[in-house]
Amino acid sequence: MAGFEGVVVSDPWLQNQFTQVELRSLKSQFLASGGGRGSLTLRDLSATMSRLKIAGDCLTEDERAAFLRESYPDLDHHVDFELFLRVYLKMQGRVGAKNSSSAFLKAATTTLLHTISESEKASYVSHINNYLGEDPFLKKYLPIDPTTDDLFEIAKDGVLLCKLINLAVPGTIDERVINTKRVLNLWEKNENLMLFLNSAKAIGCTVVNIGTQDLAEGRPHLVLGLISQIIKIQLLADVNLKNTPQLVELVDDSKDVEELMSLPPEKILLRWMNFQLKKGGFRRLITNFSSDVKDGEAYACLLNVLAPEHSRKPYPSTVKDLLERAKLVLEHADRIGCKRYLTPKDIVEGSPNLNLAFVAHIFQKRNGLSSQMKQVTFLEANSDDPQVSREEKAFRLWINSLGISNINNVFEDLKNGWLLLEVLDKVSPGIVCWKSANKPPIKMLFKKVENCNQVVKIGKQLKFSLVNIAGHDIVQGNKKLILAFLWQLMRYNILQLLKNLRFHSREKEIKDIDILNWANNKVKDSGRYSRLDSFKDRSLSSGIFFLDLLSAVEHRAVNWNLVTKGQSDEEKKMNASYIISVARKLGCSVFLLPKDILEVNQKMMLTLTASIMYWYLKRPITEDGSVSSDGENGSSSESTSSSTSDDSGSESSSDDSGGR
Repeated sequence: MAGFEGVVVSDPWLQNQFTQVELRSLKSQFLASGGGRGSLTLRDLSATMSRLKIAGDCLTEDERAAFLRESYPDLDHHVDFELFLRVYLKMQGRVGAKNSSSAFLKAATTTLLHTISESEKASYVSHINNYLGEDPFLKKYLPIDPTTDDLFEIAKDGVLLCKLINLAVPGTIDERVINTKRVLNLWEKNENLMLFLNSAKAIGCTVVNIGTQDLAEGRPHLVLGLISQIIKIQLLADVNLKNTPQLVELVDDSKDVEELMSLPPEKILLRWMNFQLKKGGFRRLITNFSSDVKDGEAYACLLNVLAPEHSRKPYPSTVKDLLERAKLVLEHADRIGCKRYLTPKDIVEGSPNLNLAFVAHIFQKRNGLSSQMKQVTFLEANSDDPQVSREEKAFRLWINSLGISNINNVFEDLKNGWLLLEVLDKVSPGIVCWKSANKPPIKMLFKKVENCNQVVKIGKQLKFSLVNIAGHDIVQGNKKLILAFLWQLMRYNILQLLKNLRFHSREKEIKDIDILNWANNKVKDSGRYSRLDSFKDRSLSSGIFFLDLLSAVEHRAVNWNLVTKGQSDEEKKMNASYIISVARKLGCSVFLLPKDILEVNQKMMLTLTASIMYWYLKRPITEDGSVSSDGENGSSSESTSSSTSDDSGSESSSDDSGGR
C-alpha cells in the first residue's frame, strides 16, 4: 500500500508548488537519476535533466550546466529530493524567461505551470448557465461571468460539480445526499467533493491522481478538465446504437454493425459526419475535430446537407476569409437551434474539444438519419442481456480507473490480450512475463492468442476457476467467459487489498465469509438488528441492511428521515439510490446501480460490502485509538482518490459465490 501514499516534503511552501501527481512523477525521475542511492550531485544534474527531459527540452545541456554554475557554488553538493525540486522550479523559471512567456512549460511527464483555454472556459460557463440557471440552489450564483475565475470559486464546495454529473447522466447522484446548506463547513464541502469524484468515476470520467483537496483549492486546470469530460459525456450521450438505433444506416452488414457497436462515441460521430458529407459531395475524409475542420468547409457542407432550408447568401463555401466563413457557419447553426460552443476563432484555430462539442450538438439537433428496419432488427436481436450490460459497464469502468488505458467495450478492446496483461500486472505486480507478450498493434491472430493464453495461465496461477476457458475464447470475444474472468480478477483485487491492510496479517487470506461476518458484526455492535445471511439474501433488496452498515461505520452518514421502510418497489428504489450516493460520499468507489441492489446481484452485493469494509479499515487511527478526522482538512479524500489501484479494487470487486 505504501506505493500509493502521497509524496510529502518537509517544506510546506515547496509542497504547495506541486500537485500529488506532479510530485510522484518528479520523485520517479529523481530516483531514475540516481537520487535514491545518494550518489547524485549538482554537477550531474545538467546531463541527467537533459537525458530525462526534466523541466522541458527548451534548454540545452550546456545551458542547464551554466544555470547550475550560476546558482550553486558547490557543484559537488549531494542532491536530495527537496533540492531536486528547487532546481526544477528554478529551471522552469529559466525556460519561461527564455521563451518570454510562462504560458505552457512542458516537462517530460508533467506540466508544472498549468494554463487553461479561456475559450473553453467561456464555452463551459455558457453551458452551465444555460442548463443549470434555474436550479433552486445554484440560481443565486448563476449566471457565472466567463471573464472571471468565479467558476473555480463556485466549484469549491462541490455542489455545482455534483449537479453537472446529474445533468450528464441523470440519477447518478441522489441529490438528497448533497450538502446544500447556505454555509458549508470544511467537512461538508469535502463530503460533496468526495461524492463528486466517486460519481465522476462511475460515469466514465478519468480522475486518476485528483483528490478533493485539489478541487477545494479550485485548481483551474483540474476543475476545467473534469468539467470538460462531464460535458462531453452529456453531449455524446445519444451517439451510440442503443439511444440512436438509426446509426445503423452508417454500415452495410451485420459485421460492420458489430464494429460500430464497439467504437467510442467520438469515432462514431466522425463516421456519421463523413457519411453526411458524402451526401453533399464533399471529397475529403474528416479524421479529427481539429486540423480537418479549421477551414470551415466541412461544416458548411454538413449544415447544407442537414438543414438546406436555413442556408443564406453569401454561402460559406464562397467566402475566402476563414474567420468570415466560420462566422457564417455558426450563423447557419444558430438558425437550427444549436447552442454556441465555440467562436469563429475557435474553428479557425482548430480547438478539438470545442469542435467536438459543436458537432455533437449538431447531431443532437439534426442527425439526418432514417430507420432501416432490417438493420434495426439485427441490432435488437444482438442486444445484450441487461445484467450483462451492467456488468460489462462495471468491469469497464473499473479497468479505466486503474489509469492504464481507457476502453470503450470490454468484449472488443480486450481481444488482443495486451490490456488484460496490463491489468494483471497492476493487480499483481511482476506476475506477467513481458518478454513473451506481443505489444499492439497486433495483426496476426496467433499472436493475440499467445497473449490471451498467458492471461489464462496467470489466472490459473492466481487460482481462478477457469474450467473450459482458453485464450482463443477471449480473442473471439466470448462474453460469458470474459465476464467470468474479469469478475474473478476484480474479486481477487479487492481481497488482496483487504488482506494487505495493516489490520490483517499478510499470511491470512481474506474470504467472502470474512467480509460477510465483518458486516454482520459491525451492524450488531451498533445496536441494530438487521442481518445478512449471504450475498444472495433477498432481504438486501430493501436496502435496510446496507443503511445500517453505513450508519455503523460512520454514525453521521445516514439521515434516517430520508430512509423508507423498503417495502414497495418505489421505496426500495429510493433506498438503493440513497445507499450508493452515501457510500460514494464516504469515499467508497462503487460502480453498481440501484437495480443491482433491487435484484440482489450477488456480485455487486459483495462489491458494495467489501468497499465499505475497505474504506472503514483504511481510515487513519490516532495513537489513542480514535479515528482521525482527516475530512476536515481534506487529506482523507486524497488518500482515497489518489490511490488508483486501491480505489479501483474496492470499486467493482464483487462475488458470485457470496455465501459459500
